[in-house]
Amino acid sequence: NNEESTTITASASEYWHAVTRLEMISARGAPLAGCSRYERCLAPALGQRKRVAQRLLTTAHAAAQSASSKVPPAELLAAAKAAALVGAEVVMDAVNKPRNISRKEGTDIVTETDNAAEAAITAALLQVFPNHAVLGEESGLMGDPTSDYLWCIDPLDGTVNFAHGYSGFNVSVGVLRHATPIAGCVVEFIGAPGQWSMRVFTGSRNGGAFCNGEPIMVSRTKKVRDALVATELVMYEDMWPHLQQLHTVFTRDSRGVRMSGAAAANLCHLAQGTIDTYWQFNLKPWDAAAGVIIAEEAGARISTADGTAFSVFDKSLLATNDALYEQMLAITDPVMDAMHEQKVDLTPYKIEGYRVKTGAQLE
Repeated sequence: NNEESTTITASASEYWHAVTRLEMISARGAPLAGCSRYERCLAPALGQRKRVAQRLLTTAHAAAQSASSKVPPAELLAAAKAAALVGAEVVMDAVNKPRNISRKEGTDIVTETDNAAEAAITAALLQVFPNHAVLGEESGLMGDPTSDYLWCIDPLDGTVNFAHGYSGFNVSVGVLRHATPIAGCVVEFIGAPGQWSMRVFTGSRNGGAFCNGEPIMVSRTKKVRDALVATELVMYEDMWPHLQQLHTVFTRDSRGVRMSGAAAANLCHLAQGTIDTYWQFNLKPWDAAAGVIIAEEAGARISTADGTAFSVFDKSLLATNDALYEQMLAITDPVMDAMHEQKVDLTPYKIEGYRVKTGAQLE
């Protein structure tokens, strides 16, 4: 039945990830000390185990797909976690090595690690779901653009942090059905050069939110004056006066403002209650898809900055707990009104070659 096929596929995905991770560790000659007991047991005959894992995954996925046209959230989450951890291994392998940095637009940069991690994640996802669409920050749209499912990948969210050896960068993999986030995984790197560790945030629709397998929830802070606020100040010419206005208000009226350098990290920190609220403009789908479902499942209330229903294609985001939401909206909504009056571009993000199915409803 559908429940059994979902369990089988999730287990096959975990097995496939374990042998893939071991393969990468073995290739770079690293010790198995950091591996789980389960992974160490799989180490002998690694090549044969990889082939078995792929057959299991393909068979289990086919069984699940034949049971239902929809993919259960548990299966999507297993794939998101497996793919994110594969990407995280690429990042971990490069984190203490010299960076090869290129410029994109303005001060935005990209490294070889961004591209390598995205390629590994994309291959992992399309191997499991060849008929899904995949949107990568670096590579754009791949897979089947007519699919109900869109995977949104940020292979290295916080590239500047990574390039400088500054804590807070992460790998983010989220999946939408139509325009609704269903499952996501964010692997955050914390520590310092030579001392990096990872923590894994996961969430799925009606399945809860977790950090390293432990349930998490948003804070219970009730007043803005007691709140720790997160944002990222980026120089967008037409928005800058309005962003400065918001930053001034929150610096003056809240307990403090923090910038992690990565949108997915901010949403996960909100989910675990270490910050109380997060506002942001000009995010892209790959910035928000995984973090939004994790935060929502942890109890966050999320909308645009003027209080309308949020989509990861929107250009404004307000995320906080229920107690703070109306207080935050009273600050951000008038600024949004001023932006509209001054004709600041707030049109939703569009993916070339892909039509977002915003009218379709989840059953």
